[in-house]
Amino acid sequence: MIRAGITGGIGSGKSVVSELFRLHGVPVYDADREAKYLNDTSPSIRQQLTDHFGGDLYAGGSLNRPLLASLMFHDEKILATVNTIIHPVLANHFAEWCALHTDHRLVMIDAAVLFEAGFHRYLDQVVTVFAPKEIRMERVMHRDHSSREAVERRMKHQLPENEKMQRSGFVIYNDDRHSLIRQTADILEKLRKMGEQQ
Repeated sequence: MIRAGITGGIGSGKSVVSELFRLHGVPVYDADREAKYLNDTSPSIRQQLTDHFGGDLYAGGSLNRPLLASLMFHDEKILATVNTIIHPVLANHFAEWCALHTDHRLVMIDAAVLFEAGFHRYLDQVVTVFAPKEIRMERVMHRDHSSREAVERRMKHQLPENEKMQRSGFVIYNDDRHSLIRQTADILEKLRKMGEQQ
């Protein structure tokens, strides 16, 4: 089995690319969605977060995401602490998910912070979806009704695009000039060939 990651900066279009792979029959693990699920249901995450930040985080029975976000984005140390709590649980969950898909030669994980979280260590290949900063900025401002300053702050928490590209085996250009469908199909063919060679 080939395990491949899909990543890209905010507004790059990696979710669209992930959906294209799904349409080709590739199982794709949505790290963001699964992390939200685990934050609400994992006893380990709940215990560690409340030990660090108090019971108010789960006062309503599930994680108070706005409260946690307000703590994290004003303090790099808190962000790092939260990541060290959540990411190992998410990595284990991904490994269990992979074990349920052994009938597929290729599985993928869609993760915005793939390199930052260290998930690349569990993968055979990484695909980075690239879009120029201004295009990404416009997409996110329109999608989330955010200010330019707010989007800039979110971008600063992610690895620079050129570094992601250098560390990836494949790059998909989502700049309104290259065909996403064609690029996805080409990479899929190469990944499947790698799976056949294992």
